[in-house]
Amino acid sequence: MRARRLVKSDGDSARHRVQDAKVALGERGHPWWEPRDEYADRERLAATICALLRERDPSTICPSDAARVAGGDSWRDLMDAARSVAAELERSEHVVITQKGEPVDMETARGPIRIAPGPNLEHPRPSP
Repeated sequence: MRARRLVKSDGDSARHRVQDAKVALGERGHPWWEPRDEYADRERLAATICALLRERDPSTICPSDAARVAGGDSWRDLMDAARSVAAELERSEHVVITQKGEPVDMETARGPIRIAPGPNLEHPRPSP
């Protein structure tokens, strides 16, 4: 609802926030009640990561936070995809991947990571 309220004050510059929230919740994009495919999972994960980061700013999130929203009971099946989508969002500077509070290269990162807001988070994201 916060994103929808921003449309009144910020106009078109806030519409991508509404889009991300609705895709993350399954209200837009691939119907949540139908069998999923990889593209639908990746699209929903990207939208969820961006929506969660905007809501929790300035905090970071774990890839499992996005996987739980997008995957429901089968969220563990989405963990590799969540890390991969986070890496794609990092390339477009929508997010920053960190370990122990320091930015890391996703290609070499091993172990737990955190996802932080990047400089382009408030801009429309590219499709995965």
